[in-house]
Amino acid sequence: MSLDELLKDLQGQNTVQEDPNFISLDELFNDAFMSKHSSLKTFAAFLEKGNFQVKTQADINNIHAELFERHIVRETDFANWKSMLETANKEYAGKK
Repeated sequence: MSLDELLKDLQGQNTVQEDPNFISLDELFNDAFMSKHSSLKTFAAFLEKGNFQVKTQADINNIHAELFERHIVRETDFANWKSMLETANKEYAGKK
């Protein structure tokens, strides 16, 4: 990622964080969620085990889909990213 791309991502992230409806990845995939649905205790540990470098939502979108899907199947009780994300959103909404 170039410096320009990083700056754009960070600027975009700042805009998103000002949105009251924005939920951070750490909040969405909190420790309780990760412990319940995987053998890993945190989302950071999940990403690290897959050797994924993620700092923003855009970084998640840039991960090679097939590699990420295989990692999800191996390390969680989900069949794919879509079901993992949907479940996290439902569980998060249930806590509100």
